[in-house]
Amino acid sequence: MSIRFDNKVAVVTGGGMGIGRATAERLAELGATVAILDRDEDAGSKATRDLEKAGHPSLFVAADVADGPGLERAVSIVEQRFGGVDLLVSNAGIQRYGDVLATSEELWDEVMNVNLKGSFRIAKATIPGMIARGGGSIVVVASVQTFAAVANSAAYVTAKHALLGLTRAMALDYAAQNIRVNCVCPGAIDTPMLHWAASLDPNPEKVIQTCNKMHPLGRIGRPEEVANAIAFLLSDWASFITGTALLVDGGMLTPAGGMGFQESGTGAATKKQ
Repeated sequence: MSIRFDNKVAVVTGGGMGIGRATAERLAELGATVAILDRDEDAGSKATRDLEKAGHPSLFVAADVADGPGLERAVSIVEQRFGGVDLLVSNAGIQRYGDVLATSEELWDEVMNVNLKGSFRIAKATIPGMIARGGGSIVVVASVQTFAAVANSAAYVTAKHALLGLTRAMALDYAAQNIRVNCVCPGAIDTPMLHWAASLDPNPEKVIQTCNKMHPLGRIGRPEEVANAIAFLLSDWASFITGTALLVDGGMLTPAGGMGFQESGTGAATKKQ
């Protein structure tokens, strides 16, 4: 049995670039009809055109997960066009920096409105249709910061922690309706968001090199590697998996004390004896 999504309709938020685009491409390659929702009209339109050129039926709808009524209209357009939604990838997100003292309430609300409430909104808009179709599958894109924290990221870390709670709540609430809900937690991935964050430093290349070293595999991840994990969780191969979080982090959260300690701490010292 291979993973296939023939006759399935998938919605991917933030599908214009990065992990979202890679996921839209993978699901389309596996037979799904894909609707990309993104507030970046240029990126979303280009991603959809590329899918169409590759022979994959698709649709782009401009939508911001921070806009509840607009998001509901977008889902309605998808349902009218394709008959319903079977698969949801709640991927849209933003990164903002600051500790609690440096984080304004406006910035805090912006991050929560997109990263947390956006996942709530898109689930609320799509779940009724899934129930009507007899079930579905949802994957929320969280982060290693769902389990750990990066300094100077109070709002982002909080939102990503909360996404696991939302995932588990929905998994429990809709299991009887044959809807599975899981989340993936990527490490550092080669996306525009990562490169934007690195650009805030005077030496962006050094930041990327450090990100590479954080992972025992010795490199940052590729968007398609996260997309593969998402496709697995959405598929029937994961039919008995719900309410879980899958780390796709190149081993980042495995080494005690981080890779620096592994290379020069007590374990490394005893190995040299």
